[in-house]
Amino acid sequence: MRSLNVLILEDNAFQLMALHQMLNSIQVFNVLTASSVEGAQQALANRGGVDIAICDLQMDGPDGLDMIRFLAKYRLARALIILSSTDQSILDGAAHFARSQGMLMLGSLRKPMSPDALCLLLETYQDLVARSIQSVPPKQISQQFSLEELHQLAPGQRIGDTGAFEQWVAYYQPKVSLEGQLSGVEALVRWQHPIHGMMSPGQFMGAVENAGLIEPLTWRMLELALTLSARMLRERGACLPVSVNIPPSMIERDDFARQVLALLVRFGIPANMLTLEIVESPSLQASTTHLEGLLRLRMQGCHLSIDDFGTGASNIQRLLQLPFSELKIPAEFVRGIGDDGRKASVVAGALIMAQRMDLNVVVEGVETECDYRALQALGEPTVQGYFIARPMSEADLVCWIEERTHH
Repeated sequence: MRSLNVLILEDNAFQLMALHQMLNSIQVFNVLTASSVEGAQQALANRGGVDIAICDLQMDGPDGLDMIRFLAKYRLARALIILSSTDQSILDGAAHFARSQGMLMLGSLRKPMSPDALCLLLETYQDLVARSIQSVPPKQISQQFSLEELHQLAPGQRIGDTGAFEQWVAYYQPKVSLEGQLSGVEALVRWQHPIHGMMSPGQFMGAVENAGLIEPLTWRMLELALTLSARMLRERGACLPVSVNIPPSMIERDDFARQVLALLVRFGIPANMLTLEIVESPSLQASTTHLEGLLRLRMQGCHLSIDDFGTGASNIQRLLQLPFSELKIPAEFVRGIGDDGRKASVVAGALIMAQRMDLNVVVEGVETECDYRALQALGEPTVQGYFIARPMSEADLVCWIEERTHH
């Protein structure tokens, strides 16, 4: 660990010294120390950014939250550890604030930090780096392009042209059981833009929605996902289960179910190989029209997933209104679950509820071995996240599946 660069922000001189010595004892020698936010900012200005910042929250004058905002704004730390003697709920809130600023959170711990806990967090960081994982949400770190910037694709071509739709490509993130068996993949959109290169959703989704093109994009993802499943059927003798995100506006269309079923027939894919992940919004209502369509899809065998369960508009009332067969537990409830009993309780409760309602469960955002092991102790959900695999192109996915098959 001697190559790590670490910043300690701690206004208690004794604890600052103890943390410094603790880092040295585990072979971390490139350490910046500061007893105030101003001092930390000056140290970073003089020496440059660090791999990990260890920040106290409470101090006179500018506090740890000010420091987190500064680190995020200027990207001067690749990862963050929050350390404080305050209540756990405040630590959790500060961790959520850091993530909302685009920071990679390693942990939020109460004082005094033990050497074992510190060593584990540093090892977690090195494991993430070894896997080339960046847990920062793309919308926090990527340039967001306006509709005008994306509109002109080539001479005479504009974003609404049919040819431009072919630049929307699918990346696939595997879902596996806790025993490691592949259970399917989720199709995630990317844009291979002729000017801006490969773009993540955070860079262009707002512009696509403003242009009224979210539905063509979704149909494109459905076709790409079913094309992959059909390819696997031809080459491996079995369809690959696929999941696609569906916006509420499409569900509310009278002919949505009919068009989905027609696609399945066209590609020769059994309906039970397709999961529609409902991207919730407060405007989604259980009207008779779209309830009938969803019921028809479920009756034919399609799976219906309530995405990001427990956040925003995704709630128990919606779960009771619509014919869901799966719920997805979002990353916010999973990151750090190995060290957070409250998160473990929330996930365990959701698993029990799902079991009693005969629902499948997919847990998103599993990024570390610690969190993976914690989920093993809670139940038997399907898991998805960077610890398993990053989203990848179709070609890379086929190679990934082949490698796992031969091991």
